[in-house]
Amino acid sequence: MDEELNIGLKVQQFRKQSGLSLRELAARVELSASMLSQIENGAVNPSINTLKNIAQALRVPLFRFFKEEPPAERLIVRRGENRIIGHPGEEVLYKLLTPTADCAIEFCLMEIPAHTASSDIDREHTGEEVAYVISGQVDLHLRGSVYRLAAGDSVQIPPATPHRWVNDSDEEFRAVFAVTPPSF
Repeated sequence: MDEELNIGLKVQQFRKQSGLSLRELAARVELSASMLSQIENGAVNPSINTLKNIAQALRVPLFRFFKEEPPAERLIVRRGENRIIGHPGEEVLYKLLTPTADCAIEFCLMEIPAHTASSDIDREHTGEEVAYVISGQVDLHLRGSVYRLAAGDSVQIPPATPHRWVNDSDEEFRAVFAVTPPSF
C-alpha cells in the first residue's frame, strides 16, 4: 500500500464528533488514556481488535477508519494494490478487494495465521456476511455452536449475529467474504 492512512486522526475526529473525552473513550475500550492518545497522535498503530473495539464504542463502522478522502473513482483493483487491514503474519489480515469502502457491498480476503483467532470474543456487525473458504480450515463460532469449515465450504452469517473465526490448525486459513451493507 503506497499511501499512508492516518487512522489515529480519524479516531480522534470520530471521538470528538461523538462528544467523548479521551479518558471516556479509553475507559469504554479498556485502554489507558495514554495509549489512546498515542493512537490518535499516530505514534502507535492499533491492532485490528483494538480498532474494532474503538469503532464499536464510537458506533462507527470499521471501514470508516480506512475510507479514502475523497473516494477514489476506480473500478479495478490491481494485484498488490489492495487496502490492507492488520499486520501480515501477526494477526488476522483483511485485504479489501473492492476499490473503496464506499461500495454497496464489501468484498474482502481474510487470512488467519495458524493458531490465531479473529477476536477473543464473538463479535457482530450490522451487515449480512457470506464467506467462501479458499484454503485451510477454521472453527466458526456462531450462535453458540462451533462449525468446522474447510476449503470449498461457504457460510452465510445473518446481520447482528455474534461470531468469530478460530484457526487452531498449523496452516494459514484463507476465505473470501462479502458483507452488505459494508460494516468493515
